[in-house]
Amino acid sequence: MAKGPTYRVPFRRRREGKTHYHKRLRLIMSGKPRLVVRKSNKYIRVQLISAEKYGDRTIASAISSELPVFGWRYGMKNLPAAYLTGFLLGSRAAMKGYEDAILDIGLHTPSPGSRVYAALNGAVDAGMNIPHDESIFPDERRIRGEHIAEHMQIDDIVENFEEVKRRIEEEGFLNESQNGER
Repeated sequence: MAKGPTYRVPFRRRREGKTHYHKRLRLIMSGKPRLVVRKSNKYIRVQLISAEKYGDRTIASAISSELPVFGWRYGMKNLPAAYLTGFLLGSRAAMKGYEDAILDIGLHTPSPGSRVYAALNGAVDAGMNIPHDESIFPDERRIRGEHIAEHMQIDDIVENFEEVKRRIEEEGFLNESQNGER
């Protein structure tokens, strides 16, 4: 470790490998809310966060553990679950009047076709305007879970995917109509 009076200790979150402050500053300077996608060992979390003067404010949030409420019967961290979580977040953000955002994947490695980009694809399909390149999205077969059906011999995962997506859309329309009646 460096010694001497001119040595500057990096910020704690940088030392822990949790925050890349130069990237974060560039994202915040865009002036748009950030679509934050984070993966854990069990779930996918997608949040719409805006930077405020005294800290970040979460506008909308969705986590893949909410998907069983809509009828999802399979894994919570696979590619279809990531897409559906992004789609759920996109519909919730649209209900609150937010359409524009910028993607924040944090310290995740940006590999095309990954779960991070599946969540982005879900948010874009829900109606959000997020700058992206179409080539990074996973294949439609993988989003619908056909690769899982072939590998695991599960017949109804594609039907379950379509049903959950339809229920998420209906929730958005039901909430919009309820908000309009008040």
